Parts: sequence; C-alpha cells; structure tokens
Amino acid sequence: MSCTYTVKLKKAKLTFLFKQIYFFSPPGKQNKIMESFVQVRSSGCGQASSFTQQPQDQVVIAGQPVTLLCAIPEYNGVVLWIKDGLALGIGRDLSSYPRYLVVGDHQSGEHHLKILRADLQDDAVYECQAIQAAIRSRPARLTVLVPPDDPVIMGGPIISLRAGDPLNLTCHADNAKPAASIIWMRKGEVVNGATYSKTLLRDGKRESIMSTLFIAPSDIENGENIVCRATNKAIPSGKETSVTIDIQHPPLVNLSVEPQPVLEDNTVKFHCSAKANPAVTQYRWAKKGQVIKEASGDFYETIVDHTFFFEPVSCEVTNALGSTNISRTVDVYFGPRMATEPQSLLVDLGSDAVFNCAWTGNPSLTIVWMKRGSGVVLSNENKLTLKSVRQEDAGKYVCRAVVPRVGAGEREVTLTVNGPPIISSTQTQHALHGQKGQIKCFIRSTPPPDRIAWSWKENVLESGTSGRYTVETVSTDEGVISTLTISNIVRADFQTIYNCTAWNSFGSDTEIIRLKEQGTEMKSGAGMQAESVPMAVIIGVAVGAGVAFLVLMATIVAFCCARSQRSKCRVNAKARRAPTGGQECRAEPSGTHNSHVLRRARVGD
Repeated sequence: MSCTYTVKLKKAKLTFLFKQIYFFSPPGKQNKIMESFVQVRSSGCGQASSFTQQPQDQVVIAGQPVTLLCAIPEYNGVVLWIKDGLALGIGRDLSSYPRYLVVGDHQSGEHHLKILRADLQDDAVYECQAIQAAIRSRPARLTVLVPPDDPVIMGGPIISLRAGDPLNLTCHADNAKPAASIIWMRKGEVVNGATYSKTLLRDGKRESIMSTLFIAPSDIENGENIVCRATNKAIPSGKETSVTIDIQHPPLVNLSVEPQPVLEDNTVKFHCSAKANPAVTQYRWAKKGQVIKEASGDFYETIVDHTFFFEPVSCEVTNALGSTNISRTVDVYFGPRMATEPQSLLVDLGSDAVFNCAWTGNPSLTIVWMKRGSGVVLSNENKLTLKSVRQEDAGKYVCRAVVPRVGAGEREVTLTVNGPPIISSTQTQHALHGQKGQIKCFIRSTPPPDRIAWSWKENVLESGTSGRYTVETVSTDEGVISTLTISNIVRADFQTIYNCTAWNSFGSDTEIIRLKEQGTEMKSGAGMQAESVPMAVIIGVAVGAGVAFLVLMATIVAFCCARSQRSKCRVNAKARRAPTGGQECRAEPSGTHNSHVLRRARVGD
C-alpha cells in the first residue's frame, strides 16, 4: 500500500474513528486517546506489515464465549477493532465494553477479540485494523443464535373440552434466532396438519412462532396428553410442554310446554329437564330476555297472553362448565292485533292510492278491505291498491281482520282525492215573500276552493254585501258552505236564476239554483192568514198520487174481469141493430165501493 494512501487514511478515516472513540469514552480516558491520536498522525509511512491471522465468520449460542482472531507480527502500532463500522476502542483498551477483551501475546502481534458471554447485541460484522500499517482484515460475520423461550400451550396444563366440540390447541415459542420449529406429538408420534405463523420482533433479528393444531371431536380421547416441542439451531434437543385433555359436557336441556294449543288468558306449565356433568347449579327463567324473578327450579307456571306466541320463554341451566339456554314459544290462540297501522291518504285525481294494513293473529286470519257503506270486498291482502282514483272513490275505507272462532278487529282510514270542486246543493230552495231568504251552496273540495262566486242577472258577488244581497262562506268538516242571503224578498226574486261557482287549482264546478216561494194563504175567522206548510203539501201530494195510482190499477183489473163476463152481451150488441130503443150491459165487480160502472155499451143505431 502506498504512503500516499496511508497519509490520506490518517488524515481522513483515522480522524473520524478517533473522534468516535473520543466522544464515546469516559472523561478520564479522553487525554490518553488524544495522545494516541497525535502519535498516529505524526507517524509516517514505512511499516510494511500483514495479517497472519484474520477474523473468520463464526456462529455462537447466546451466553457462550467467542474469540475473533487477529495477528500482525512485527507491528508495533495501534490496532483497532471495528464493529459494524464503529471503533470499539484504541489498542487493548476496550473499557467501554466490559464483556470485550483484546487477548493474545502483544509482542507477537496478537490482538484477538474475545467476547465473554455472547449476546444478541454482538451479532454484527467485525474488522481488525492496523492504523500505522494502513491495513485492515477481511470482515467477519458473528452470528449469535438465541434459543426460544419455553413453549407455551394456551389454556394449559389442563384443557377442559365440551363433548362434541373440536379441539383447537395453540402453542407458541418466542424470542428465538432463528425462529423455532414446532412439532406436535400424541402417544409418542408426530401429528401432522398443524398450521404455523411467524412474527419478526422489533430488533429485526429474533422471531416468535405460533402453531395451531385442530383435532376433530371424533378423534379426541379424554385424559390423553398432547405435546408441543420447539427446536432451533441454538437448542437442537428442543424444549417441550404438554397439556391434558379433560372432556366434560354442559347441561343437556329439554323444555316442554303443556297444554298446547291454548286460548289466550289460560294457564300453561313449562318443564325444564336437564342432564349435566358436573351437576346443575342453577335454573334461570326469562321471557324475551327479561328475567322472570318469580320463577325458580325446573318448573314455571303462568297465564299466557298473545305475547307468548311471539316472545319465547327460555330456561337457562348452569353447571361448573357453563350454561345451556333453550327457549320455546307457546301456540296461543288470540284475536287480531294490529301490526302495521294503515294511514289515511291524500292523492291527486287519476293517481293510484295504496293502503297497507297488517294484522297478527293465531290461527291464521283473514283480511278484508271494503269501502264504508259498501258490501263489496276490494282486497283480501294486507295491501289495497286503488288504480286511477276518481273523486267518487274518496271516503272511508275499512281494513277488517277475522280469526275464525276467536275474534275480529278493524281499522278505518280516509281517502281524500285532490280534484275540482263538487257542488251538491238542492237546485230548488224556498223563501217567504217579504222576508229574508237564504240560498245555500254546499261545496266539497280538496284542496279547498280558491274562489266562490254567486252570479244572477248582471250581478256577481263573492263576499260581503251588495244592496239586498250578502255572501258568507263557512268551512265545516264536510266541506264549505257559501250562503247568499237576500233581504226583503220580492216577487222578482222567485223568477231569478242563481249561479254558484267554485274554483280550485284542479278546476271548477257550477250549480244553478232557483228560489221558490214558500207557504200558502189560508182564511181563518175574520181574515186570511198565510201559513208555511211545505212538508204537508209534499206529503199530501204524494199520498194523493199514491191513492190515484191504486184506484187506477183496481179499475184496470175490474175492467178486464167485466169483459170476460159480458162476452154474450158484446156478441148480441154486435149482431143486432135496433132502430129504436137500446140495451145496456153493466158489470159491477164485487169488492169495489159505490158500484163503480166500469163500462157502458149502447146497442142500436
């Protein structure tokens, strides 16, 4: 190696190494390090030395000693040991590393590095460097092996197993370098089929391993031992642990209910029978998850309602191994109960209306949809769909449910249809001459009417008063009533046609109404007195018409009978013609009053 290279090494690399040693050394050592540094810098080229021994790659088990060789005969300068690029100290002074020693015959140029108890921190690359000779050894890799911790089977040393359950055993061996290998053994034989996973620790060198062994229920024997053995290069003989399998079973439970089926509000008895190993320690009763405090032991007696059909009663039996919970519902017969409440609807004219109505009941129930006031069944399903609704579809609809021989129930909803107003007023209304009269216009409208107007002759009035006329509008639950009030009615008012018109966003409707004089004039005593008898007049007319109709029908029947009895008379009348005189034929039906003459025929010219 040239002297020029030596000078560069002294001024560059050696300066860096000495700075490292100086700053990481105790204060008492720093003066000595500085003296050595000055000596090295002042030394020149000329020493031609070489290694007779260089450190070799080695493998050591943690805790054991190891020696890295370095021999440079006829060299009297400073020797440095470098670990992963960092100087350990100057010459034989490695006081910063208590487990490190430089050993060998210094006079013979031996500068061996001895590590008393190898540790994972010693796992590194080492070099031996002769400073004045400007030479360094080959890099040597020291590999430190670490045996795994004692293996652990989770849940050991006794694994209690429920009968019928598979066995999953997990064994882990941690902190090994390299990672340990795990084998499972049963009855002295290796068991195959286990799974493995490794985890690299934060130091980047050690690893942990975990193995899981699955054993099917049919292959498990009570009391057998299963062994987990962990090995690696640091401990070829391995370490092992074992567990004992203890197969037990929780309570086996059966829950019975008597009697079934049962009507609501009757008594039933629950019986919870159990077999367990070890013995049963507790019975716990609950309904829909809520503890039944008054129940204890293996029997529970109660009066049932409809909730027992949906909400199960459970019996939980406990022993030392655990609990078994079994539940039963009761076949309770009960009448219809609402599950989904139907909602009233507001729809536009021509659109579809869909009602939903759900009931529960036991046994199975029947659902019927009808419109209130109609006997027509519209649907037997939970859903009622009305296609392209019209205004006449508006009204009340009933969803009725029936559980045969148990009970029935119903709900009513309203269908409101958005459309043009509908006026349903009497076309002829009455008033008294000279008095105040009213004409009423009844309007059904959804949405409510935007405008209502009365018109007659040349007049139009929507609200307020104009002369003898006043318009008032009142809203009710059934609709809107617009009233045209006429004060001091005159004869001409009875000859006038009144027009009531209502508008909303969907259209309009109009009704023509006439005003008729009410009452008749009657004379009594000294003068004439008018009385208001419209209903009597109507009834009298109706009765008179009825009587006239009956008399007419009776006359027709009697006439037909008379014709059959007078056939001879009719023949003679047809065959003979008398120049003078005549003959009359009469028929008087029995059962008629006043001997009504039904027909008279005159014979002659």
